Amino acid sequence: MLFVALGDTEAIGASCHFLKIDGTGIVLDAGADPNQEGEESLPRFDLVRDHPDWYVDHAVVTHAHHDHIGSLPVLIREFPHVLVHMTRATRDLAELLLPASARLQRRKLREGTTSAEPLFGEEELSLYSYLYLTHELGQPFDLTGIRAEVPIQAELLHSGHILGSAGVLLRFEEDGRERRVFYTSDTNLRPQTILPGGTYPEEPVDVLILESTAGADPEAERTTRRTEEQKFAEALQRVLARGGTVLVPSFALGRAQEILALLDRFKKRGLIPEETPIYTAGALRAISDLYDKTRFVTPRLDPGFQVFGVPQRRLPRSQAAKTNALAEPGIHVVSSGMMFERTLSNRLAQDLVEHERHGIFFVGFAKEDSPAARLMAAAAEGPGTEVVLDAHRGPQPVRCEVERFRFSGHSHRRDLIHLVGQLRPKKVILVHGEEEAREWMADNLRFFYPEIEVLRPSSGEPLEV
Repeated sequence: MLFVALGDTEAIGASCHFLKIDGTGIVLDAGADPNQEGEESLPRFDLVRDHPDWYVDHAVVTHAHHDHIGSLPVLIREFPHVLVHMTRATRDLAELLLPASARLQRRKLREGTTSAEPLFGEEELSLYSYLYLTHELGQPFDLTGIRAEVPIQAELLHSGHILGSAGVLLRFEEDGRERRVFYTSDTNLRPQTILPGGTYPEEPVDVLILESTAGADPEAERTTRRTEEQKFAEALQRVLARGGTVLVPSFALGRAQEILALLDRFKKRGLIPEETPIYTAGALRAISDLYDKTRFVTPRLDPGFQVFGVPQRRLPRSQAAKTNALAEPGIHVVSSGMMFERTLSNRLAQDLVEHERHGIFFVGFAKEDSPAARLMAAAAEGPGTEVVLDAHRGPQPVRCEVERFRFSGHSHRRDLIHLVGQLRPKKVILVHGEEEAREWMADNLRFFYPEIEVLRPSSGEPLEV
C-alpha cells in the first residue's frame, strides 16, 4: 500500500490522504486549510493528477468540518469519476455548509478582504451531490477501483467528534494475507454532552493512521470534563449574579450544540437561573436542527434530547434590540469560535469587552493571532490591557472577565496512546497535528511500544506501508 499526505503535515490544515492499494486509488478526506485563501488552501491534488499511475476511484469524507471537507468540490472537478462516501448526517451537513462556504468566498472577494477567486460556486455544488454515497455505521461497503487487482471493503465507525463523524476501516488482501488499515480522523474516546465516545475496530490493525491534534497539549490530559463543567458553571454564576452578559464564542458545528446541551443541564440542576435567556444566531441554528432531526439514527447519549428543546431566543438583528438584549443578564452562544472580524461573536465582544460586569468565555481552540487568542493574551496581562478585536475600531481596554474552558472534541494525547495499545498496529502514521505534537506522539509511542514502527510523513512524501 502506498500512502501520500496531500495536505500540510506540519500543521492542522487541509486534511487529505491518498492511498494506492493494488490498482485502487482512495482519498481519505478532502479538507481545505482554514488559514489560507483560494488555491493556497487546497491539498496537493496535482501530485495525483500529474502521476501517470495514480488516480482517484473513491473518496471517503469522515466529517463536515472545513479542514476535512472544504476542498471536496475541487476534488470532484479534478477527478470527475470519483465516488464519494460518507455518513448520511455528514451529507446533510455538507449540503448546508459547502454552499455557505461558496457564498462566503464570493462575499470576501466582493468586499475586497481577499484577492483569491472562489474555489467553487453554489450551482456547481448542486451538480455534485449525486456523487455522495451514504453508509450506515458498521455496515461494510465496497471501495474497489476500476483497475483493482484485489477487492477492498470499507466500514465507517463512530468517531465521537461531531455529528456524523466517523473513522474508516479498510480490509483487503496483499501478498496472500488480509490487511487492515484504520484511519481515526478526528476522534474522541470519551463522551461529550450529546455524543458518546468513539467506537473502534475490535481486532488488531496492521496500519493505524492516527490524528495528533492534542499531542503538544499537556494540560488537556490533566483536565477532566467534570472539573471543566464545574468551573464553567461557577464562572457563569459570577457574571449573571452581577447583572452581566456572557458571550460564548463557539464553532457553529459541534461545539455550539454541546454547549447548549450543557447550559440546559446547568439550568435543570439549578446551577444557573432557569429564567436566564440564551441567545443563538446564524448557521449554528440550522445545524442544531440537523442534530435534532437525526437524533434517533445517529449515536447519542440521550436520543430524546433536542437542541431546540433548550429554550433559546434568536439574537436580534437591529442594533437597538441587540443593545437591549445586552443590558440584561443573559448568555449568547454565537459563532465564530475564534472571533474572526465581521462575525457575530467579534461584534458582540466589541460591545462587552470594556465593561467589568460582562464575561467572554472561550470553549474551544483559538489559533495564534486570531482575535480570540489576542483577547486571551491581553486579559492575562491584567485589567485595562488593550486589544484590537477589529482593525476599524482600534484598541480597546479589556475590563470584562475572560476565561477559557476545555471542551474539546478531540482525545487528549494519553488517550491516543491508549488507543494505539488497544489496536496493536504494526505501523502508525501520525497526521493532522503540528510538528511539536507529532514529535511528542512519536517519542512516546516508541517508548511504550518499541515493536511498532512510527512514521511522520512530510507533505507529498510517498510511503510504502
